[in-house]
Amino acid sequence: MPDMLRQGIQWLEQQRETHCASPVEYRRPPDAYTVNATYGKTDVQVADASGLTITAGVWDFLILADEFLPEGFEPEPGDVIAANGRKYEVMNLGGEGCWRWSDPYRQTYRIHTKDTGEDA
Repeated sequence: MPDMLRQGIQWLEQQRETHCASPVEYRRPPDAYTVNATYGKTDVQVADASGLTITAGVWDFLILADEFLPEGFEPEPGDVIAANGRKYEVMNLGGEGCWRWSDPYRQTYRIHTKDTGEDA
């Protein structure tokens, strides 16, 4: 019997990429890859030394793992995503690292970035 949950999630990921994703350039010098990505956001809360909680949001990009050409490729801090004329730098997010899987079947990276304020 087929795994209906896996098939459903794969279908949803295909729909997300087909209807909600835009081409972006993923850069790790000297290489650059054009991949399809969907914008996302992760809210982060950090307590400072006085106990004050600071809430911020970071830009996330959802990219199918199969989109990257080199097999075994994983995002690293310092990589850059160029999208809509802006540069976003891949960064670690607390104890989570710079990315996490967005689904239980490990099809899609959720990559955490910060807007560098620079034009692509």
